[in-house]
Amino acid sequence: MLKAVARHLLHYHRWYLSLGVAVTLALLPHRQSQAPNRHLEEVRERDFLAVVSRNTPTSYYEGRRGPTGFEYELARRFADHLGVSLSMETKSDIAGVREAVASGAGDLGAAALTLAPGSPDLNFSTAILELQPQVVYRRGLPPVETIEDLVGLKIATIRDSGIGDVLRALQKTLPELGWREAAELEVADLLQRVEEGELDAAVIFSHQFKLNRLFFPGVEDGLTLGDPLSMVWAFPAAYGLGLQREANAFLSRLRRSGTLGRLVERYFGHEDYLEYVGARTFIRQLHEKLDDYDELFREAARETGFDWKLLAALGYQESHWEPRATSPTGVRGLMMLTNATAAEMDVANRLDPAQSIDGGARYLRKTMDRLQEEIQGDDRLWMALAAYNVGLGHLYDAQKIAEMRGGDPYAWPDVREALPLLQNRAWYSKVRHGYARGGEPVVYVRNIRRYYEILNYVDRSQQQFFQLSERDDDEERDDSPQYDQIPPIL
Repeated sequence: MLKAVARHLLHYHRWYLSLGVAVTLALLPHRQSQAPNRHLEEVRERDFLAVVSRNTPTSYYEGRRGPTGFEYELARRFADHLGVSLSMETKSDIAGVREAVASGAGDLGAAALTLAPGSPDLNFSTAILELQPQVVYRRGLPPVETIEDLVGLKIATIRDSGIGDVLRALQKTLPELGWREAAELEVADLLQRVEEGELDAAVIFSHQFKLNRLFFPGVEDGLTLGDPLSMVWAFPAAYGLGLQREANAFLSRLRRSGTLGRLVERYFGHEDYLEYVGARTFIRQLHEKLDDYDELFREAARETGFDWKLLAALGYQESHWEPRATSPTGVRGLMMLTNATAAEMDVANRLDPAQSIDGGARYLRKTMDRLQEEIQGDDRLWMALAAYNVGLGHLYDAQKIAEMRGGDPYAWPDVREALPLLQNRAWYSKVRHGYARGGEPVVYVRNIRRYYEILNYVDRSQQQFFQLSERDDDEERDDSPQYDQIPPIL
């Protein structure tokens, strides 16, 4: 409550200051040199850092473990460094973030902002990350390999991202080049429009395409444009350089220690872990690994009422049955439990296969029990698995979207169609929990169903084999009593 009141007073105080900033600066021409740390001191006095961001996969969103995103992670660490709590506010577009920070409504802007030296109301941090503009285009079109290949194509990019400046520079030597800049769209929106044919191509940053390409197989990567741009944080210019300088020192320490590089690798340096592994690979690992854990899956199934093969399929999707697996986002163990889930399920050691399988099975059961009673049959299982991956809050949001689209919020096929829409601002802005990588749980559930079907087939085949083997053994014993054992079939 106190922090909410303080935040309200901060906004009022800064609104008041912004009205008279020109007069103030005229009366106090040396304000920044006289009190260069005032902004920093103010943040520490009120005990929270107000960060303005955007609800996007590369900046800030609600994930499986709670708030996440590359810039959220950096901002949280910066707040910890300052010894204050973190307050996050989101805007719908980049211009909104810049305006909020410039007016003093936020201490810091962190939303994949690029360096804009001509902004008199903003100061910027040192570079955090290099952002490489890249052309992506619809599969089936002629390859886009040169700038000239862009002429005549319907192209779009995100306004105020910095890419428009790159395109304008190219237009000086290629006047025929044309494009549209849209403030109301996000990366997933652009990729969807390219895939569906509304656009021929889009220009986004390469790491953004890497995070989204699994869900848009009809989009190809093309040439890169220009030199990389610098991702930076923005600060209100009217409040001195103290907080900016502290942020630069903080980022410098992260860079020297290697922490910044590890965060970049965690969020942007790996291929999507949900990419489907072929049935042949799964069957090979089934024969090589499952025997080590099948009794643990059976025991967990007896305790929770699930089919043990379903739990085994879930474990394979999570870790490929690797008990010491660790994801780029920090979840660990055979069932890839988060710290919070492990604590909730009283799992002391996430790397112990028995504890991990038991905890994961109980968590799936708990998740399933929290679903609405209207969800019946297999739909209930598939939705529980989707929630295991993306979180119940985002599943509820997808149900709401399914209902808004005239579908059945209690039927998996309709919710499955709605989940990817959580990547599109036009939809996630209408629901409670905001952006989610909604395509992931769709792929996740599909994979588990495939693995489960294979395990069922193998299990049935083994049962038939053993029944046949027992019958043959009995007949062989009757005919040849001198043999006590029959050699195993390899």
